Amino acid sequence: MSAEEDDDLAAAWGAALDEEASAPAAPAPDAMRVLNQAEIDSLLGFETDDGSGAAGKTGVERIIHSGLVSYERLPMLEIIFDRLVRILSTTLRNFTSDNVEVSIDSIASQRFGDYLNSVPLPAMLAVFKVEEWDNFGLIVVDSSMIYSVVDVLLGGRRGTAAMRIEGRPYTTIERTLVERLIGVVLKDLGDAFAPITEVEFAFERLEVNPRFAAISRMSNACVLTRLRIDMEDRGGKLELLLPYATLEPVRELLLQQFMGEKFGRDSIWETHLAEQLRHTDISLDVVLDEQAMPLSSVLALKPGDRITLNAAPGAPVRLQCGQVRLFEGEYGRMENRQAVRISNQLRPVTRALVAELMS
Repeated sequence: MSAEEDDDLAAAWGAALDEEASAPAAPAPDAMRVLNQAEIDSLLGFETDDGSGAAGKTGVERIIHSGLVSYERLPMLEIIFDRLVRILSTTLRNFTSDNVEVSIDSIASQRFGDYLNSVPLPAMLAVFKVEEWDNFGLIVVDSSMIYSVVDVLLGGRRGTAAMRIEGRPYTTIERTLVERLIGVVLKDLGDAFAPITEVEFAFERLEVNPRFAAISRMSNACVLTRLRIDMEDRGGKLELLLPYATLEPVRELLLQQFMGEKFGRDSIWETHLAEQLRHTDISLDVVLDEQAMPLSSVLALKPGDRITLNAAPGAPVRLQCGQVRLFEGEYGRMENRQAVRISNQLRPVTRALVAELMS
């Protein structure tokens, strides 16, 4: 090989080495890997499948919805709504004289504004007020349920679906019949809450535009219960919306796991404590008179001084325990001993009085 060929070969090798040095390094196997949705949800702390139908939500959607209060934090609500279904099934059978089946589709938490924007129109929105809780709630009756109720109450044939006329406002007859249905539902709702608290749900007004049925702030959380009512071949949906602000007065009761639950209460110990309290010794003072004196006069008192009482002879004396006044009586003698005969009771015996005496 000649010297010129050696120079050409060396130049080619040098150019190849320069190209290899200037080329970017090959990416690592994991450098180009993109996380899938399940891995993203796992990093954000969400389960991929919780059995509640939320597996289709993205991690961002779950972060948004995680700010809402879940109805599971109020476990007594599920018991109340189950009781409502049983009561409502019987009541609607008497109301429609038909075979009615009521079931719960879902119970979930939702923002009030999101729900109003998702109400399927046409529909009727009944606003009701809870006087005891000083707040409002909402019942939404869809068009299928409206026409089914009208058809049943006006004697429509069985086995035929209710006819629906598009583009027509609801008539006075239809509104009146729906108001009667709402009255039945509200009465049964009060009966469902009866084991927890005495409450009355009063019908306020009926709206067809969701904007006029605003009973809460758009960002407030609400409990949404969807009920399915089937009347053979007819039926529809009825949705009950209760803002958390409405349920706040009875929130402590709704936190119970079962009706009548009392955390940490022991009736046996209470009975034993009550029996022992009756044998407790307390001091009972007979007060003839009380008067205010300057501190200098009290310090100047010495044996032989007299203090004039403002009580007249025969005036009633007061019996008290500490600062708690209990009775009034007459002062006298009995078998060469000083005695007091009780003539008037100043305070009735209550638990508050017992607690005050023992404090």
